[in-house]
Amino acid sequence: MAVDGAPPETDEFWIFGYGSLIWKPPPHYDRRVPGWVTGYVRRFWQASQDHRGTPEEPGRVVTLIERSFWASLADAHDSAPEKVWGTAYRIKADKVAEVKEYLDIREINGYTIHYTPFHPADGTESIRTLVYIGTPDNDQFTGPQDPQALAEHIYVSEGPSGLNRDYLLSLEKALDELSPESGDAHVTDLSDRVREIERKRREGQLQVEGFEHPVSHEFRKVTSVDEQEETEKA
Repeated sequence: MAVDGAPPETDEFWIFGYGSLIWKPPPHYDRRVPGWVTGYVRRFWQASQDHRGTPEEPGRVVTLIERSFWASLADAHDSAPEKVWGTAYRIKADKVAEVKEYLDIREINGYTIHYTPFHPADGTESIRTLVYIGTPDNDQFTGPQDPQALAEHIYVSEGPSGLNRDYLLSLEKALDELSPESGDAHVTDLSDRVREIERKRREGQLQVEGFEHPVSHEFRKVTSVDEQEETEKA
């Protein structure tokens, strides 16, 4: 697994979670600290073949994109907060090797190791943290996508770890619980679109063909109600 940047010069081992690690922490941690990193943008631009999708029908999960690179792209979500909120976990000293092995297994499928300063929400000194990122040069990186098409893709995708939309909605909830300012408009907009899809499906305004196998189906509008762990990344 590739490593970007120097490891922290400290006996403590910290990892930053910006996706499922926020609500599904790694094992053997003794401190959980909410806060943020800067210089990145969080996007649902990483394909998931192993957790929220399959190799044949990959789902979508979050990764971090360097802000300078993101600014060069045509993203329909054309703004992003300066702070990428998440949680940092300190791993017990006698469990560091075990957790590193666990995370190397958990964070496969295009993610690589990086180190970045993490800023605790309580204003205390920054912490050097390890973070897993799916960089643009990995073969699971999708790049910008139309938000509605992305929401529809998330809605129908499913993998060994469950429904892709559950990942999205759990991330929205976890972010909202960190701080009054920790929401992410990209995540919220996709969540709103997924909720609208679900509302229309329940009311018979939208049907997903063959919904019993949701990862492989397209949406179509209908006019009648009669037509009607796990271990993850970041």
